[in-house]
Amino acid sequence: MSPNPLPQSPAFIVTDASLWGDESEGRSAVAVGIDGRISAVGPAEEVVATAGSATDVISLAGASLWPAFHDSHVHPLAGGLELTWCNLNDVHDLAKYEGIVRAYADGLPAGRWLRGGGWFSDVFPGKQPHRRLLDQWAPNHPAILTSHDNHCAWVNSAALRLAGINAATEDPFGARIGRDPDGTPDGLLFEGAIDLVSHLLPDPAPAELDAAYLLAQQHLHSFGIAGWQDALVGRALHLPDPTGTYRRLQASGALTSRVTGALWWDREKGLKQIEEFKALRDGAWGDDAEGDTAWDDKVRFDTVKIMQDGICESCTGAMLEPYAGVDGRPGEPSGPSMIDPVELKEIVTALDAAGFSAHFHGVGDRAVRECLDAVEAARHGNGPSGLRHQIAHVDVVDPADVPRFAALGVTANLQPLWARADKEIIERKLPLLGLKRAAMHFPFGALQGAGAALAMGSDWPVSSMNPLWGIYTAVTRTAPPSDPHGVLPSSYSDPMNPEQRLTLSQALEAYTSGSARANGYGDRTGTIAVGMEADLIALDRRVTEVGDLPGARVARTWVAGRTVHAASAAKAAAGS
Repeated sequence: MSPNPLPQSPAFIVTDASLWGDESEGRSAVAVGIDGRISAVGPAEEVVATAGSATDVISLAGASLWPAFHDSHVHPLAGGLELTWCNLNDVHDLAKYEGIVRAYADGLPAGRWLRGGGWFSDVFPGKQPHRRLLDQWAPNHPAILTSHDNHCAWVNSAALRLAGINAATEDPFGARIGRDPDGTPDGLLFEGAIDLVSHLLPDPAPAELDAAYLLAQQHLHSFGIAGWQDALVGRALHLPDPTGTYRRLQASGALTSRVTGALWWDREKGLKQIEEFKALRDGAWGDDAEGDTAWDDKVRFDTVKIMQDGICESCTGAMLEPYAGVDGRPGEPSGPSMIDPVELKEIVTALDAAGFSAHFHGVGDRAVRECLDAVEAARHGNGPSGLRHQIAHVDVVDPADVPRFAALGVTANLQPLWARADKEIIERKLPLLGLKRAAMHFPFGALQGAGAALAMGSDWPVSSMNPLWGIYTAVTRTAPPSDPHGVLPSSYSDPMNPEQRLTLSQALEAYTSGSARANGYGDRTGTIAVGMEADLIALDRRVTEVGDLPGARVARTWVAGRTVHAASAAKAAAGS
């Protein structure tokens, strides 16, 4: 009989750390084994005593050590591409927009498409851009710039001509072409109307896609994000399909993140696409596969993205009652349901039976109700499943539907950085909602109080990927001091619906363990506990209350015990 092997020394120990919520227990150190799992948590002297000669001991000198963040709704490939294209995301000023567009256009060969995005409508005279302005800024190119929320595209006259869009062009279902009073297209394309132009754009080369994704991965890790749910895997909404990029980067070992892909539900294909989803989930690649490579334990495709409505700002969010002040707008005054509610119940019941979680886009209160009804139908048809059905955005929830999230086991997938009264929301969105619905705008506190499971995500590149900013806004209901998109002084000082605030602990949990569960990794990550995989972040200071968050930066990020981000002094000083 061989003797019992001696326990292995930790690969590294983080000590002199401020662990969230653990100060009273005297725990200030975490040991991580060579397998990437947490092997000890406790007082510094006890944990450090387990060190061996090869153990790296890292002192945080009192700074915070938290579980790494998990983003439950993000578009990494789109975000990476925007970083390399004409990127307007980091400014909120018309003159700066012009300078960025003109400089980018000057660097392109004549006739090449100018593409990018990130603009806010409140920057422009009349609260929206016009094709003529983009004609002036990019006179030698067809141009398409998506809005920061990706639900609208601003194009110039050259792009409209190439697409054959004129006064006689009809609006697609659930979409709208912006028009001048005489019916001439004004250069704005809402929702599915974007595809009238975007299908003309050349596909980025695989190498460009891979480089963009790796750039996005680097940025996400730099904000302490260890894993994420890619909220659109497929070819839709003018975005490239990231599936090939995932396959190539996973095979090469370049993926350092935990990824859950939400497979796009194509309304035209119907239930037959579920078999295609099964093949992708189970690693069967088809004729163009490079071998029989299956997904590893950090990549999963067991979720399906269903778009049930649009957004309130363009009156395409599906509401129970008509929008205020929308007389003369084409289409349904309360916004269209992208999928008939009866059909939606059939779809979700079939997906649930096949083992797929549903990731709904539900903005308006009617869309949220229709999504909940669909999950309820699946529960009746299939029984309890344990699947991670979730509704993203939940801008407006009818009070009668708030308790249904917990009753049905549906996660509220929140984008917390939106829950403040910035200029665009005050001037463009809330007037459309009216006072009654505005009072239930992003009802985080009500959902938490009713026992709903909460997860958080950024929807980047729609808004900043920075979880520290998101947590700050969830707790204060104001804009972070460094966020340029708040614009109004009151957005930084006057809470929007302050009764809907979360506590710092609730917000932090939603962005760590809550999102890890929503992404399907809750049994392995999201908390600092023995046996869990070491997805950790070290901050550059001690954070114990929300007032400590402004200015805080992520100094180091580990995924399964591997350092994937270490900030230099220059990087730590950089903004988001």
